Amino acid sequence: MDREQVVALQHQRFATKKYDPNRRISQKDWEALVEVGRLAPSAFGLEPWKMLLLKNECMKEDLKPMAWGALSSLEGASHFVIYLARKGVTYDSDYVKKVMHEVKKRDYDTDSRFAQMIKNFQESDMELNSERSLFDWASKQTYIQMANMMMAAAMLGIDSCPIEGYDQEKVEAYLKEKGYLNTAEFGVSVMASFGYRNQEITPKTRWKTEVIYEVIE
Repeated sequence: MDREQVVALQHQRFATKKYDPNRRISQKDWEALVEVGRLAPSAFGLEPWKMLLLKNECMKEDLKPMAWGALSSLEGASHFVIYLARKGVTYDSDYVKKVMHEVKKRDYDTDSRFAQMIKNFQESDMELNSERSLFDWASKQTYIQMANMMMAAAMLGIDSCPIEGYDQEKVEAYLKEKGYLNTAEFGVSVMASFGYRNQEITPKTRWKTEVIYEVIE
């Protein structure tokens, strides 16, 4: 793929509001998108996320009153994903220790240079000193994951739409009630739909490059 094709792909990527409910993403293509999400980069490689693929039609109906931005997606998209961000991901948390031991296959001492680098980054550089700030930081990582999946979807000719239009408290309470969310560990970060559009693409309107891009010599 050359540079012209890369840019052209961005013009084809479109926040789809209306999907063709009769077109479904193949299992192989969807597995590829999930793998792209799994391989997405995250701060310090901590992967503070989880993806919920919502296939249950009754639950989709239940979500509609509390997710106004997802109405058309819940009705027509082939696949609907709720991205969860992990809570309390501090340098000395049990989760970070688990990642280091089970995924990274490395010893992890909270007094080590690497652990203290994470600590300094969180507490001093980014001032992640509250439950909310830590959750927001983890949520940023899920947006990277979602964006990578959306771009990969465009490469496969699949449409998508990121979704923030929902009542977070109500959605989390609902998922907790249904047994799919432990609110002590995770919170809802963002949603996204994937499928095939049933609408025309409108030309993109953006600031000119010189407004949003500056070179520091």
